Amino acid sequence: MPTAAQLEATIRTYFDGCNEADIDKMTACMEADAAHYFPAGAPQGPFLGARSIAEGWVRAVQALGSIWTIDRVLVDAARLEAVIEWTHFKPKLGTYLRGDEWYVFSPAGKIKEIRAYYACPPPPVSEAPRSHELGGVDYHGRGYPHVPPAVRRKGEQ
Repeated sequence: MPTAAQLEATIRTYFDGCNEADIDKMTACMEADAAHYFPAGAPQGPFLGARSIAEGWVRAVQALGSIWTIDRVLVDAARLEAVIEWTHFKPKLGTYLRGDEWYVFSPAGKIKEIRAYYACPPPPVSEAPRSHELGGVDYHGRGYPHVPPAVRRKGEQ
């Protein structure tokens, strides 16, 4: 049975793979039939399969310059579950999105399911880009990031 530290490390490695646009790193963290669900109406729909999940995040990096941070983590190793709070920076749009994800792991400690909950749904394509947060939360006071950190992408010098 994986420990809480091991499950958290899997999530952090998965996020490193997302930020690096490294398909192999992401898929190594997941079961082959993993699923990633999003709020109803999200433009990409669900990602079904580890490869589909990884390819979806590579497309986000290419199209949006996406960079993700993990802002909070809670892990229940006995239940093989975790929840994180994250920020998804979209530098090419000049916006960011905040949300939570619920993780379900296999007994091997790999990600089986991710359920994403946004602070609010993304705007329709016809609307101007905007950042998303929960209203009234003092993100600055709580130390949340407001600019994307520097990341190194796979294949970049």
